Amino acid sequence: MKKAAIYVSHQMAGMLIEDENGFTFTYSTAYLTTENPQSISNTMPITSIPYSSTVLFPFFDGLIPEGWLLDVAEKSWKINNRDRMSLLLACCRDCIGNISVVAQNEEDEL
Repeated sequence: MKKAAIYVSHQMAGMLIEDENGFTFTYSTAYLTTENPQSISNTMPITSIPYSSTVLFPFFDGLIPEGWLLDVAEKSWKINNRDRMSLLLACCRDCIGNISVVAQNEEDEL
């Protein structure tokens, strides 16, 4: 299982998990109760219901570099370009914009 904390403007917004069933994104309860929570994207509006998919959500996939930068990441970290979650975890801690993806250990919690 691979886990990532998803931050919006340096505030933890939710958790993205990849397991044997696919991908799940859940907004954190603490984030949902803030004064004015922002959705991470227009395609994933604020809700307490987890989002589930058999493939990486297009919003997160769009954060992964392309072209020569993707080639550099694949070679540097020896990551297969089909392992989208590993690429997201390796490359997207400091994305352009207000979203950050921070890898979590199994014992880390929301």
